[in-house]
Amino acid sequence: MAVSWIWLTLIAILASFWLHRLTKKKKKRLPPGPRGVPILGHLHMLGKNPHQDLQRIAKEYGPIMYMQFGLIPNIIVSSPEAAQLFLKTYDLVFASRPPHQAAKYLSWDQRSLTFGPYGPYWRNMRKLCTLELLSNLRINSFQPTRREELGIFIESLKQAAHEGVAVDLSAKVSSLAAELSCRMVFSKKLTRKFKALGKVFDEFLEKVIDEHVRAGDHGHTKDIVDTLISIMQSEKTEFEFDRRHVKAIMLDLLAASMDTAASTIEWTLSELIKNPRIMKKVQKELEEVVGLERMVEESDLDKLAYLDMVVKETFRLHSVAPLLLPHYAMEDCKINGYDIPKGSRIIINTHAIGHDPNVWTDPEKFIPERFVGSDIDVRGLHFQLLPFGSGRRGCPGIQLGLIHVRLIVSQLVHCFDWKLPNDMLPEELDMTEEFGLILARVNHLMAIPTFRLQN
Repeated sequence: MAVSWIWLTLIAILASFWLHRLTKKKKKRLPPGPRGVPILGHLHMLGKNPHQDLQRIAKEYGPIMYMQFGLIPNIIVSSPEAAQLFLKTYDLVFASRPPHQAAKYLSWDQRSLTFGPYGPYWRNMRKLCTLELLSNLRINSFQPTRREELGIFIESLKQAAHEGVAVDLSAKVSSLAAELSCRMVFSKKLTRKFKALGKVFDEFLEKVIDEHVRAGDHGHTKDIVDTLISIMQSEKTEFEFDRRHVKAIMLDLLAASMDTAASTIEWTLSELIKNPRIMKKVQKELEEVVGLERMVEESDLDKLAYLDMVVKETFRLHSVAPLLLPHYAMEDCKINGYDIPKGSRIIINTHAIGHDPNVWTDPEKFIPERFVGSDIDVRGLHFQLLPFGSGRRGCPGIQLGLIHVRLIVSQLVHCFDWKLPNDMLPEELDMTEEFGLILARVNHLMAIPTFRLQN
């Protein structure tokens, strides 16, 4: 009997709590959304591909939609016009990140650019990264490193081409992206060690900092860690800057430059192999600009207009981050007549925007030519295409990311022809997505290379 009373009391408390929340909501004009259930809210409506589920639900409830995941209020944004309101018109209100338990422990109490809350510290940190670490001068200083790593990469593929065997392009590209990132940040290949120590970032990054402090100005090419240590030791920053901040930025740069670039390259190659006409068109442009006597140089990239369209179309069709990292409402706000409560998470569904038939003709088809004569870019000024976000929280590493993607893709399709193993036809290539913070292929991309340069 006592147990029954305990359960009845608990149910009464929960019911009272839920009714209180419903009553409170009625006082505000929240955006439309589906009916939720107690405790779970709308979590039960999401499957293994939430970006697709949210796109489907938005078709019924509109581009600004209210949903509750557990007890957390979320505003789902699914159109360019709505995205512009949240990321530009009212950017300052939504420029923060929500508190996140995992990020608190993995980014030194959310001191990273990615997860840090908006405020004076974050603004100063972003300024430091933009001017000191991600300037054109700094990015260009790593050209020799990129050239060396790409040379090693191409040679490994030439061996596979000689043997006529299929290579795991997904694994190869991921490994190359990791090597480029590690050499840029650390000046050496620590990829294997980095993966092995995935659960002890702090210990690993402390060792890296110690190695750089001991080496001083000798022993290796000046890298990003050296720059950060110099800033830390100078004690001239306008804000607190110690080892925790150095480690947070290191982790930011590694994570941002590895997975996002690798995923985009993987999807671009998949679409080119699946669409031989487009592959031939890219190769023809490369032959005209570069010729078949040498590999692609970074100085060639700005002349490759069709390749640029191919990359844009990949960003549209396969959003690298299908749901951008959530923004956070720092105060109550009214948008389009709807009340957006303080503390809401703002989720921008770039997948839905990229597949919206009201924005794009034949949105499910891979058509790079749709960008002919179009000024739509990926740098956050055009809200139809937001692979790097926009506004104050837009990715500061756009230029570096674009160089990595365009350089590696151009090198792979210029140096090699590709065919699928086991006599598989291009149209049979599986393009199933696997949802995550970064959108990946369910199955690795396997293909057989044939070397095509005349050297």
